[in-house]
Amino acid sequence: MMMRKLTKFNHTMGFQITHSNKPKKVKPFSCPNNDDDDNGGTNGGSLIPDDVPGYASWLAKHPSALNMFDSITKEAKGKKVVVFLDYDGTLSPIVDDPDKAFMSAEMRMAVREVAKHFPTSIISGRRRERVKEFVQLSNVYYAGSHGLDIMAPPRAVKACDKKGNEGAFQPAKLFLPAIQEMSIELEDTIREIQGARIEDNKFCISVHYRQVPPKDHEMLKEKVKSLVGNRPNFRLTEGKMVLEVRPSIEWNKGDALNYLLDTLGFSNAKDVLPLYIGDDRTDEDAFKVIASRREGFPIMVSSIPKDTIAWFSLRDPSEVLAFLLRLAKWKKSEIHFFK
Repeated sequence: MMMRKLTKFNHTMGFQITHSNKPKKVKPFSCPNNDDDDNGGTNGGSLIPDDVPGYASWLAKHPSALNMFDSITKEAKGKKVVVFLDYDGTLSPIVDDPDKAFMSAEMRMAVREVAKHFPTSIISGRRRERVKEFVQLSNVYYAGSHGLDIMAPPRAVKACDKKGNEGAFQPAKLFLPAIQEMSIELEDTIREIQGARIEDNKFCISVHYRQVPPKDHEMLKEKVKSLVGNRPNFRLTEGKMVLEVRPSIEWNKGDALNYLLDTLGFSNAKDVLPLYIGDDRTDEDAFKVIASRREGFPIMVSSIPKDTIAWFSLRDPSEVLAFLLRLAKWKKSEIHFFK
């Protein structure tokens, strides 16, 4: 249904929104009220950056989730929306020092409000415990290491690990000794490259090079690729100024999304709409799952054109904040309407 609506959607320069066959109209995102502004929301629809070539045509293919909000909520009315969020670049800005990727108090409040009305999970490449330290919320579920370390909701859990930790699901647990060895080898490999740093995310290892001089980027990549290439138990993926070393098992953020839907009791439900917001290549695996269902809302966060199968977009974390606030407000109004 949503895909059929999107094929009718033609987003032109500015704030004009038109449809090829007009029985259904989508209102442009209107300015939030003062309360929304106080919470850090944007004060209008997605502005098209004038200095980014191709962004307007990209936005036509992946329209703003703010401008499409009325269509999204119309599709969601009477159904069970389940929310999934990436962390870095989605709930927090991308920063030079990954230890300082703090989310704002306004964003934390928005996520808390959304989680009051919808089951909400945060799926990050970081160590699960570290993401929880950043987010500081108890009413959301956490999946770290790109979904290789999931704390499922206790009330829906099907099993416990050997220590009795309800909901702990770690499909790469047997790889931990090898991951620790790989981390030591990576440290030795990049030791002499200025600005390079290793982040231990428990079930994956991140090699950050945002602070590495540009002339050394390729050298770092070649060194890491050479090391990982000789280890058949590992695979290498790339993100935003980061190389990710992960165990060679068939598991990603899309699998984590399916696992959480299952543990929440939604795997076979016909009226469930997963909503996933993310900004990186690893989020594409979750977008693929939603696209295969042909129901739900995959939303890419990007201020530049990029290859994605997401149906919608938001420009940056400030627009994510505005969208989450509006989503929570819509649900509140729906609840009050039916009381």
